Parts: sequence; structure tokens; C-alpha cells
Amino acid sequence: MVLVIATAGLVYELSIAAVASYLLGDSVRRFSLVIGAYLSALGVGAYLSRYVESRLAATFVDVELAAAVSGGLSAPGLMLAFGFTRAFELILYGVVAVIGVLVGLELPILLRILELRVEFKELVARALSVDYAGALVGSLSFSLFLVPHLGLTRGSIACGILNALVGLSATWLLPAENATEARALVRARRRALAVTVLLALAFALSGRVTELAEAAIYPGRIVVARQSPYQRIVVTEHDHAFELFLNGNLQYSSRDEYRYHEALVHPAMGAAVARRNVVVGGGGDGLAVRELEKWPEVASITLVDLDREVTTLAASYPPLVALNEGSLSDPRVHVQNEDAMRWFTETTHAADVVVLDFPDPSTYSVGKLYSTAFYASVARTLAPGGVVVVQASSPFLAKNTFWCIIRTLEATGLYVRPYHVFVPSFGVWGFALAKKEPFPLPTRLPPAPLRYLDRPALAALFRLPEDLRAPGERVAVNGLDNQALVGYYEDEWARWDQR
Repeated sequence: MVLVIATAGLVYELSIAAVASYLLGDSVRRFSLVIGAYLSALGVGAYLSRYVESRLAATFVDVELAAAVSGGLSAPGLMLAFGFTRAFELILYGVVAVIGVLVGLELPILLRILELRVEFKELVARALSVDYAGALVGSLSFSLFLVPHLGLTRGSIACGILNALVGLSATWLLPAENATEARALVRARRRALAVTVLLALAFALSGRVTELAEAAIYPGRIVVARQSPYQRIVVTEHDHAFELFLNGNLQYSSRDEYRYHEALVHPAMGAAVARRNVVVGGGGDGLAVRELEKWPEVASITLVDLDREVTTLAASYPPLVALNEGSLSDPRVHVQNEDAMRWFTETTHAADVVVLDFPDPSTYSVGKLYSTAFYASVARTLAPGGVVVVQASSPFLAKNTFWCIIRTLEATGLYVRPYHVFVPSFGVWGFALAKKEPFPLPTRLPPAPLRYLDRPALAALFRLPEDLRAPGERVAVNGLDNQALVGYYEDEWARWDQR
């Protein structure tokens, strides 16, 4: 019983933190605030347990049922709240407080019920050891089973059902103080059955609830919604264009993605001495690969993207296959679903061109892919005359972010050429072109026709207007030990999001 309630309590905490991170971004801050608020609420619940003086068994059952409902429905409820209210953060921390207080009540009340049956020191030792074991079970089940196989909403509801079943079983297992409480336990049994049925129904309908919430969050019609072990993947159709979102963040619109991907790929290919072997980090949508395949010299493209769900979708969903022109089915393409940090550290591959098309550094797990340690491993893979290109966020909306990436590349001994392009869906967007030796601006383009780039447009990419140039103050280098880039990114984009 203690194992189950401890497991469920931790899963509620992780689910709420994950939902907050998914909807609001800034995962480190969200997780720390949610966990801190939850732990504080646990203490409040434990303190309030002193005021429960009678009918302990019946009260325990009711607390379990309240925790089952509030915790089980927390993830879908928060998804709906984000889509339909303007008070999301108030609701978020209110839910955290309620669940924390209820979970904090559970163990003290249960210990008081059992203290007449078991010696106190033995009771405390057993209960706390099982409680801590439940935390381990909860953390493992959340990351290894619940999110990958059930998703956030179904996972939290499943734990709510477990909580309700604990309450139901307690109506038989826990001793009643007197006849009055025995009758109260019978009534509580009926409530437990009703709550279990309610949560089972919610579990069955959770997919529809998620669709309803996401329909309010995303523009246009949702045509694909998948939960991978790493992120929520959503594709929408909006104004006759397809848009890909990862964890709520727009990755591209089919309306104008060609501007971004032509600017990302072709300057690097034009600056390279050779173009036979190319590595793409990220870019699981296959759009950068599509541009690379326009160069006839390319013999091998290794695509390193962590999420198999993204690369599978890009290779199988007809609208995306049409957009990337079936690039991932080309025999020259070799998909590696691995962590890029590990792959570049361990590979013996020699690359003529490396294209780094990672998401923006909004979290530490992504920020490591913009660090000196990572860029040093990338530089090690470059063949003589090789070149690396990095997408570098917006030099207009996030100037310190952009120049932090430039300075970090320079700190690894690379010579860097910053440049930019205008993409209507994103505004002014920045890139960094780098080699181990000084190099002239690229002038060469592929023989295949392009939709945006020509020679004048290529030259214009590298002319930075005054408002995009390096800021006067010193910008830090992004290392694994400081992750300064994530701080820049959070602060700068938060200012624009508030407007």
C-alpha cells in the first residue's frame, strides 16, 4: 500500500512538471519550481495530519480518493487549462499545492492506524524504506514506461486509478475504530468504486481530451499527434501549409521552410573543399537532407537524430515525404537514432561537411549540443578543408544567444562567419559557418534549381546590418559547466513572449 501511494505521488509530481515544461518551456526552472512547491505542500499535509483525531481509516480512504482524482486528472486538466484560460500558472501551482497536501497527509495517517499493530520503530523503518522505494519505482516507471507508452495524460490517470484501488482495498484491510466508522468505511467503499469507474472512463477518453486541449493550443487542424520517449510531436495543417511542432515549439512551416533550409545547407556546401561525406546532426525531418541531395558530389549522408519517431514520421507520412521529396529513402542516407553528443564523441567518421540543425537551446539537454565540448568533438570529425554550419537562433530577437554560439565556436579554435536570413514564420534567423582555417565567403551553389538562393542572395546573407552585430558587452562562452547559452535564451525569448 505504501509502495503504491509513494509511486503515484512521485508520478503526479513528475507529470505536472513535465506538462509545465512542455507548455511553458524552460524545463529546469519549471521542474525546480514545481518540485519545490510540491515538497513544501507535502510538509503542510504532514503538519495538518495532527488535526485528524478520529475515524482515521475512513479519513485515509477519503484522502486517497481525493489524491486519486486531483492527481490522476492533473495532466489532462492542466492541458485543458492552458488552452482555455489565461490563469494557467495560478491553476498549475494550485494543483501542485492540493496534491502535495493530500499526499503529505497519507503516510502520517496510515502510520497512526498501524501503530497499534506494529512496534513503532519497526513501523517507521518499514514505512519509510518502502516509501523511498516507491520513489524509485515512480521515477523509473515514469521515464521508462508511462510517458513512452501511455503519454503524460494517460500516465497520470493510470496512477490515479492505482490510488483509487488503494483506497478501495483499504476499506477492507484497515481496522475500524467502532461501528460508526465501520459504516463510514462501507460508504467510502462505494465512493472508491465510483472514483475508480470515473478514472477508468477518463483513461478511455484521455485521447479525446488531449486532442481537445491541443486543438486550442495549436493553430489549424492537428493531423498527427504522437508522444515519443523524448517529446510531443504534433503536425498541423494551417492555411494550406503543414507545420511541425516539437514540445509545443514550431520547427518549420511548409510555406517558407525552403528559405531556412537553403540558407542552412548551401553556404556550407559551397565553402567546403570536398562534399562527398556529410553528417547532419538533428534535422530528422529530412529537409536539410533534401537540400544536400541537390549536390551531385555527395556520396554519403549520415543523419544523427535522437528521436526515431521523428525520422520515421518524416519517412512515412505522405505530406512530409512530399515536402522532403523522399530524401530519407535515398540509398546515400544512413539514419542513426542516437544522442549526437555521444555519436560525435565516439565516431571515427571523417566528414567534409557537418550540418547542425538542432532545436533552440531552451533546455540544458539541448544546450550541451552548443557547448565547447561538443564543438570540439565536431571539429575533430572534420576532414581537411571541412566545414560545419550551426543554426544559431535569431540575431535580432535573441542577440546574446546568437553571439554566444559564435563565441563558443571561436573558443574551440574555429574561424567563424556569422550570417542571417529572413524566414516569415520566424523572422530574422541566424547561422554560423565555421572551419579550422580562415576562409573566403562562399560563392558556389548547386546545379539544381533553388527557390530562394541565387548568387546575390547568397552574398547578402553575410552582410550583417548594424542591429545584428555583436553587442557591446562581453558575451560568455557556453560550456558544460555553466550552460550560459540556456540562460541567455530563456531571458531573451521571455521578453519577446511577454509582448
